[in-house]
Amino acid sequence: MRFLHTSDWHLGRLFHGIHLTEDQAYILEQFKDLVRETKPDAILIAGDIYDRAVPPIEAVELLNEVLSQILLDYKVPVIMIAGNHDSAERLGFGSRLLAGQGLYVVGSLAKEIEPITLYDKFGPVCFAPLTYGEPALVRERLACPEVSTHEQGMEAMVQQVKMKIPQGCRSVAIAHAFIAGSLESESERPLSVGGSGMVSPRVFESFSYTALGHLHNSQQAGSPNIRYSGSLLKYSFAEASQQKGIQIVEINQEGEVKIEQIPLSPRHDVRLIKGTFKDIVEGLQDSANREDYISVTLLDTEPILDAMGRLRQVYPNVLQIEYPRFSKSGMLAGVGADHRKLSEKELFASFFSQMTGESMTVQQEAQLVTVLEELYRQEREAGL
Repeated sequence: MRFLHTSDWHLGRLFHGIHLTEDQAYILEQFKDLVRETKPDAILIAGDIYDRAVPPIEAVELLNEVLSQILLDYKVPVIMIAGNHDSAERLGFGSRLLAGQGLYVVGSLAKEIEPITLYDKFGPVCFAPLTYGEPALVRERLACPEVSTHEQGMEAMVQQVKMKIPQGCRSVAIAHAFIAGSLESESERPLSVGGSGMVSPRVFESFSYTALGHLHNSQQAGSPNIRYSGSLLKYSFAEASQQKGIQIVEINQEGEVKIEQIPLSPRHDVRLIKGTFKDIVEGLQDSANREDYISVTLLDTEPILDAMGRLRQVYPNVLQIEYPRFSKSGMLAGVGADHRKLSEKELFASFFSQMTGESMTVQQEAQLVTVLEELYRQEREAGL
């Protein structure tokens, strides 16, 4: 069986104030071309379909257009799960009706996790849709009072679905999780504030392949058969060096897998440019697309009047300017890192220290974690 593995489309995303819907439509045209050319047996989308719980109309229309063409014109079944950015209930609406058309959407965590079975010439392949679920939700839905971490929650979900997969059957997990040891990007929303969000790759050892979503960098996670496809586009300047693409996975009769990554070419790349103002404006070091989304690091020691406006005359989509000579100013007290790369917990802890002259106690940190977790939950549901 051959299938495509993708995730983290984040339809409706804003990047430094720019709506990326046209960029996403451009890249999804390439995705549809790949589907038409490769004729896969299935497509797996491992969560974060939308960028927020209540996506803009343009994002919903784009997803509808893409899935309609894949299902109706190319006749390729799609298995799609919710991620931490999605509203599981909204994404899963009408899932029973859609399954009849070959669109298998798993939104909210059900009390019974049912595998989705597709067939090739060698027989059945069972797909385990392990939709995103916070520990408290897993604890309640699966009646597992001992679950308190994401790893325990994922173990409970895997244990339940494996009981419904026939022994010896080839199986594929589809999950949205943070696997321990994997490389993060700054554009990913944390799954947990308190540090219990990681899952060991050993949880997925019994599957022929595990299609992961959540982390935006394409990478293996502890094993060649446990992989992140990576995001559809570069969603932060920290991802500038990453190569985005789609995984083509083939599973033979014995359950052995062969993986190939097909690169995608964006309408606007995300790039970093460094140099003096004069060199950058004259383009002495840059011959690539000037319409790309660009972060500029200016090495000048003297102030530049209206640097952003003048740079945009050469590069219309300059979105950020950094000045290394100012890197040690504007820092939060007690924090030796760029404040833009700090978590909400770290930012508040630094603010607390500045205001009170004391560090937070263990009890205060625990209270902060509780408040942040509740805010993240409300954000997901309200689409803020």
